[in-house]
Amino acid sequence: MRGFALGGILIANIGFFADPGYAVGNGTLPISEGPVALVVSTLVLTKFYVIFSFLFGYSFTLQMRSWGEKVKARMLRRCLALFVLGVLHGFLLWIGDILTLYATLGVLLLAMRDIRPRTAVKAGCWIIGVTSVIWLLLAGLVLLDPGSVTASASDAAAAARAEAMVTDGPLGFLSFQFETYPMLAMLVWIGQGPMAMALFLFGLAAGKSRLLEEPERWAHLVPRILWAGYGVGLPAAVFFTWSSQAGDAAQLLGMGINNVTSLLLAAAYVVTLLQLVRRVPAVGGALAPAGRVAASNYIGQSVLACLVFTGYGLALAGRLEPIAVMGVAAVIYAVLLTLSARWLRHHRQGPIEWALRRFTLLSGSRPQPSRPAGTD
Repeated sequence: MRGFALGGILIANIGFFADPGYAVGNGTLPISEGPVALVVSTLVLTKFYVIFSFLFGYSFTLQMRSWGEKVKARMLRRCLALFVLGVLHGFLLWIGDILTLYATLGVLLLAMRDIRPRTAVKAGCWIIGVTSVIWLLLAGLVLLDPGSVTASASDAAAAARAEAMVTDGPLGFLSFQFETYPMLAMLVWIGQGPMAMALFLFGLAAGKSRLLEEPERWAHLVPRILWAGYGVGLPAAVFFTWSSQAGDAAQLLGMGINNVTSLLLAAAYVVTLLQLVRRVPAVGGALAPAGRVAASNYIGQSVLACLVFTGYGLALAGRLEPIAVMGVAAVIYAVLLTLSARWLRHHRQGPIEWALRRFTLLSGSRPQPSRPAGTD
């Protein structure tokens, strides 16, 4: 599931690398004219980070079982390490970094670790419900005072300046990062924070209930999940894409609806994946190594994207057509899947995971050194 989610995250993020004007123009989502942008907006945007957030909460329960009484100290150190890594990632590579948000919300999840599964689900539903109502209320306010913001000459000038900075060698790109990242980080926290926390709680509840470890308990719900996802979530995703270009009020309405329905479509994706893996185990074999070293893949995506689009490397930002950008994403994903599989033939953890584990286990038992997989 992590390996699958990494592909969606790459597709969602690479538009910002390919056209940095999205980060400073009118709005923060890379949506423009053309079939590729429409497909990405409808099927990918806001769908895959919720899967990753759910898995973060689920993985936390596995760490609780493994670490026992040491879970508090170790989780705090892990969150601190994630936060530092996220800050470095945000300033040096990817202005849309999510690790600082995950680290901060991880501390909140740690404080709520003793919550009952049913209570965790209710809390997550309240968070989603309240944030959705806020989006809808904002849409209503805009309708009452229709002073919609339109793209201006200053937006176009800012986009052109961003592209020039990003492609102007390493120093130009770093200047863009240091100038843009703090504001974008705030938008990420506001826009994705509540949903991420809700999914953390859903993952916590699922992990405590061992939901993914006992799929037979919910196998009978698969048809309903698929119907809700593709029958309700997919049309809502189409509306979300349309609304993003239909004015401020419509965009806010679309975001409020999408806040709920993106979960349905993401759940359908996951169930479809699990059914596919059951029928074609090779798919799971290809995805699993990347999922085992997800943090290294997440950072690796940024490194490779920077080498292609920024002044760190080829500086192709603004020069490729959308379909070519998707081709670059496919190549990056394939390269990282291959590297992950090869790395895990000789190591038990990815390089980022190894460093996180070293810091997490500073006290207590010494971390086991990396060694060839299968030697236990």
